[in-house]
Amino acid sequence: MTVTVAIVGRPNVGKSTLFNRLVGRKIALVDDTPGVTRDRREAEGRIGDLRFKVLDTAGYEDKTDGSLEDRMRQQTELAIRDADVILFMIDARAGVTPLDERFAQVLRRAGKDVHLIGNKAEGKAADPGLMEAYSLGFGEPVALSAEHGLGLADLHAIVSKAVDAAAEKAAAEEALADDQMPEVDVDLPVDDGSTEEGPAKRWDPRRHLNVAIIGRPNAGKSTLVNRMVGEERLLTGPEAGITRDSILVPWEYGGRVINLVDTAGMRRKSRIEQKLEKLAVSDSLRSIQYAEVVVLLLDAQIPFEKQDLALADLVEREGRAMVIAVNKWDTIEDKNAKLAELREQCERYLPQLKGIPLVTVSGLQGRNIDKLMQAIFAIEARWNSHVSTARLNRWLSGMTESHPPPAVSGRRLKLRYMTQAKIRPPSFILFCSRPEAVPNAYQRYLVNGLRDAFDMPGTPIRLWLRGGKNPFDKSEK
Repeated sequence: MTVTVAIVGRPNVGKSTLFNRLVGRKIALVDDTPGVTRDRREAEGRIGDLRFKVLDTAGYEDKTDGSLEDRMRQQTELAIRDADVILFMIDARAGVTPLDERFAQVLRRAGKDVHLIGNKAEGKAADPGLMEAYSLGFGEPVALSAEHGLGLADLHAIVSKAVDAAAEKAAAEEALADDQMPEVDVDLPVDDGSTEEGPAKRWDPRRHLNVAIIGRPNAGKSTLVNRMVGEERLLTGPEAGITRDSILVPWEYGGRVINLVDTAGMRRKSRIEQKLEKLAVSDSLRSIQYAEVVVLLLDAQIPFEKQDLALADLVEREGRAMVIAVNKWDTIEDKNAKLAELREQCERYLPQLKGIPLVTVSGLQGRNIDKLMQAIFAIEARWNSHVSTARLNRWLSGMTESHPPPAVSGRRLKLRYMTQAKIRPPSFILFCSRPEAVPNAYQRYLVNGLRDAFDMPGTPIRLWLRGGKNPFDKSEK
């Protein structure tokens, strides 16, 4: 049984810094600006030999007016509900604030295992704040410095106690279940799945899939993820740019674990001025590199903007499989005409991804999510395509016969041999007489031919040219 530890507190007390310290990586954005974290983020935490789930939360604001801060407060309260252990963090150098006192009342009503953490406790300046923290009613505060890693031994003791309690509870439940099993006096045959051919094979679960949702601000990425997982897991609202951290949300679909990654909206580089937005965009770019399939989410009212095309080109250059999803489809009246227009624009603006899947969805109403997942699985299969060397060279022979490579500087180019070097994305090596002289247009001709001949539409394909002879051509030896 995994213990869940939630880090909570008012804004700018160092929750994300402690989260990164426990996870062992800087995956949560950290800045001096208050209120950087908005969504709750979860990851595996470690202190020595202990393993547990840790939740990072937004800074608590005492608002109930439907504002962004109010919605952030609701996300924090959901984290409190799901947690086994609450680390209530205050700024030891600033002392206890009125907001700390109001939040303490909320935590007392929650009835959870709450431990008071006095962060930024390095140096004597924190001593008065630590003494004042007793007034919150949670006993002796743990003096901690998340930035410098001080006080982790005390956190180890807290989490270790919770892990032991969870293990005892699980053992008691298992014993109770065994006691309630009916006694059987006869020997019953046990069906272990074995056949005459031999013992049954152990079930091998399909591998998880990492899917990043990217797009411009206010395209509806967080809303779509919420509808996919069936709960209000991510913060949403009419304001553009709510999401800052890239949040991973595990989701099971069709018996397979899908790691959905919601990312911050990305504007054109010239429009990004604030340091915090730069950090958020950098986090989104890292999510693209982490992903296997990327869903580029467009706004049906203003699709294929310049930034959309730049993001599509970026994903192609990173070699990731991609699906284009057109969101807010419920706002379109003449759907057939709009769909035909979108397909024409897709072929015209993205020739390097000829045949890329395009799916219309409504994140608000949850429409066509099954179609989106079918497109994701299909493009993933193409992204993992492998073509045998024999088939490749038969295809290459036909391509050169129908359209021979041009003569460059009066000398004919010889395409000798092709093989596939790797998958994810499909990458091919073409051995030829003068690699540097093969025109780009002819390389595109070959890449498009690979897509058409081996059923890889919309898949990024890598073609590398190498000099050398065909190792299987005896006439050249």
